[in-house]
Amino acid sequence: MNTPLSALLERKSPALHTVASSLTIAETVAEMNRHRIGCVLVGEGVDPKTKRVADVMSANVMTVSPDATVEQTMVMFAERRCRHLPVLSDGRLRGLILIGDISRWKADIHSDEAEHLKSYIAGGLSA
Repeated sequence: MNTPLSALLERKSPALHTVASSLTIAETVAEMNRHRIGCVLVGEGVDPKTKRVADVMSANVMTVSPDATVEQTMVMFAERRCRHLPVLSDGRLRGLILIGDISRWKADIHSDEAEHLKSYIAGGLSA
């Protein structure tokens, strides 16, 4: 699993959507729905019509380089118990890696490997 995250980012849409932290949660959710992206968890007792994103967002977010490997990123997701990591290169946002991206990548690799083995067993490949 020494595949760099840049390989996974190439498979995704390059579009990145941002919102100002001054928006309310309700406004942010509306924007996310408009773009059909992500999810937002709202804590108990929080009024999404008045609470600002700045009041509930994570600060000092952990980031990852496009050169980080899938394996390294899997470890980060597990240790930090997070599901999204911004990908930064030269101080610029290059994309967003989701735990689902990693899962799909692994599933595709395993599927390709299984097909290769089936073909080999069936005599489709020379030894």
